[in-house]
Amino acid sequence: MKTITPAHSWKFFRTGGLDQVELRHAADLLALRHLDQKLWVALACPVKGLELDEKTLALIDTDSDGRIRVPELIAAVEWAAARLKDPGDLLLGRVQLPLAAIADTPEGQALVASARRVLKQVGRPDADAISVEEAADTARIFSSSALHGDGIITPGASDDAAVQALINDIIKTHGGTTSRTGIVGVTPAMIDAFFADVAAYLGWVDVSATKQNAVLGDATPAAVSALVAVRTKIDDYFVRCALASVDPRAADTLNRSQADYAALAPLDLSAAGADVSTFPLARIEPRRPLPLLDDVNPAWAAALRTLHAAAVVPVFGADKTTLTREEWETLKGKLSGYEAWLASKPGAVVEQLGLPRLRELAAGSARAAIAALVEKDKALAPEFQAIADVERLARYHRDLRTLLHNFVNFTDFYSPERTAVFQAGTLYFDSRALDLCVKVDGPTPLSAKSQVCLAYCTCTRRDLPPITIAACITQGDSDYVFVGRHGLFYDRLGRDWDAVVTAVVENPISVRQAFFAPYLKFVRFIEEQVAKRAAAADEASTTKLAGAAEGAANADKVKPAPKKLDIGTVAAIGVAVGGITAAFGTIVGAFFGLGLWMPVGLIGILLAISGPSMLLAWLKLRRRTLGPILDSSGWAINGRVKINLPLGRKLTSVAHLPPGSRRSLEDPYEDKAAKRRKRLFWFTLIIVVLGVAAIWIRANRLKRGHYFWQPAPVEVAEPPPPPAASADAS
Repeated sequence: MKTITPAHSWKFFRTGGLDQVELRHAADLLALRHLDQKLWVALACPVKGLELDEKTLALIDTDSDGRIRVPELIAAVEWAAARLKDPGDLLLGRVQLPLAAIADTPEGQALVASARRVLKQVGRPDADAISVEEAADTARIFSSSALHGDGIITPGASDDAAVQALINDIIKTHGGTTSRTGIVGVTPAMIDAFFADVAAYLGWVDVSATKQNAVLGDATPAAVSALVAVRTKIDDYFVRCALASVDPRAADTLNRSQADYAALAPLDLSAAGADVSTFPLARIEPRRPLPLLDDVNPAWAAALRTLHAAAVVPVFGADKTTLTREEWETLKGKLSGYEAWLASKPGAVVEQLGLPRLRELAAGSARAAIAALVEKDKALAPEFQAIADVERLARYHRDLRTLLHNFVNFTDFYSPERTAVFQAGTLYFDSRALDLCVKVDGPTPLSAKSQVCLAYCTCTRRDLPPITIAACITQGDSDYVFVGRHGLFYDRLGRDWDAVVTAVVENPISVRQAFFAPYLKFVRFIEEQVAKRAAAADEASTTKLAGAAEGAANADKVKPAPKKLDIGTVAAIGVAVGGITAAFGTIVGAFFGLGLWMPVGLIGILLAISGPSMLLAWLKLRRRTLGPILDSSGWAINGRVKINLPLGRKLTSVAHLPPGSRRSLEDPYEDKAAKRRKRLFWFTLIIVVLGVAAIWIRANRLKRGHYFWQPAPVEVAEPPPPPAASADAS
């Protein structure tokens, strides 16, 4: 392979305000190791939840931690590039792998030979290309061979019935592993563990200590089993009796209280019921022996009878019907040797096969026969590994292009023709189609950092488990986006899911929505106040009606004199009304005093109301990014993947009539009276505005002697009168 130095010349492109590296040809792929990771758009992605073959992603995830990181992706690219004549073929994303594209190296020739063998097995021996589906059809590929080179020996690997029975015994005791053909078999490690357990168990059974510890002969196992069943409960009984010996007052409490028994009274009790079994074995008294047959807790009566018959009678005799604490300790000590011997039993997992079968396996030749199969399987491993590599190369040849363009750069996300691997489908909801839907586990605080309006939806389908998506709303408004609304979600395979909104993350969607937001809030405030007043009035009316009967019964009582309106209150109301009127008049006068600047003043008023909301929305829309949404679903996004307004319009489309459509505006259910009132309102408003403007213009003319758009008339000064003639001159 040609070595590429870090001085490789890269080409970058800008899309959506993000600089991304362009992958154009083989040299870019071979130099990918030297590309500064700060320039990668993503640094890690999950294996599951993407619209990409999970088997391909699992092959790239070499450490099997469920995430693909930069080194693993580079290793996959270099592995595939070393086995292709032109590594640039990986950027084409072709469905089939041409055999002629495989490199002319020893590894490549082995791949070609294995590919031809696969094509022969699937019935296309003359084909010059192989698909992923054909290479992955292991059941057909390996069906003609008993051994598959995967280190797993299945029962069908041998025609010998003894070997087949041995393999089934190993699977029964130590579990099995699924082979490439989907059949369960055993590995060499399982075989060795099985025979080690057989040898250990047989050695344990055959030791001479067996007879020494069996103090009761053949009855010892039953005695130990009966003792183990009641040991904890009997120990508890004798400890309680010892405490009662220290202080007799404790006996009542240790016997359980009257309230505990009262709680059992309404229950349907049985002798083995859990409610009864928690009570002591017998009545607690200082130094009282334990009765074994009578006056005992019914939940433990059967176990105590078994202990009496299996252990007490052989040790103490048939007349022994009670046990003191000392006798109980003696009984435990007598059987402790056998019990310890049982606890040391190795290889217990193979005990279920029975002692005769285990001795047969230890003495037979089945182990040697299965060992020979293991060696044959090892010899076939390189050949079958080459077949597995054919599938791996076919998957990389088909899928690496998609992964690279959703990892190194986000070409597919910004492309109008393609869809990114994290886009799960399209949600149709509220007269919109939301194309940016990401599979998530649920709402997280991290997603809110994206500054994107999100609708979390639970999607259900009868034949599949439910999924949760985060749908990004990037166009329109959020007036009717609320929890409980339903929609229809289509996944990438075209399957429809019922979607219901479970949570909403509120963020600005557009500056236009922000402009109307203050007015909508004011209207909602008015509606809420009207609703509150109406509810209060309704409650007051109900109260009056309820008290009507009582008022009628007390009609003979003197009615209180009506309250008189305080003069001070009237004066205060007058002052308040005058102040409001004066302020309103000042505002109107100032507004009409603007002259030709009145439209500018109107715009200023609108900006004063909507400006802060629009500015805040604009700032948030500039920071709108996809990164936190993907980070919350397992990605590690490195670049700032912005969602600007043009991209937002692409990701969310609103309802529009198709081109060439015709629409009739005749609505049979239209409220024509309301329509007339609306027209009358606007007509009256226009007339009032024009009238006020005319009055103001006329008043301005009378005041100034000219209209404000005319230049002021020039006043010409009159010449002074001639001086009067003096008397001398006359």
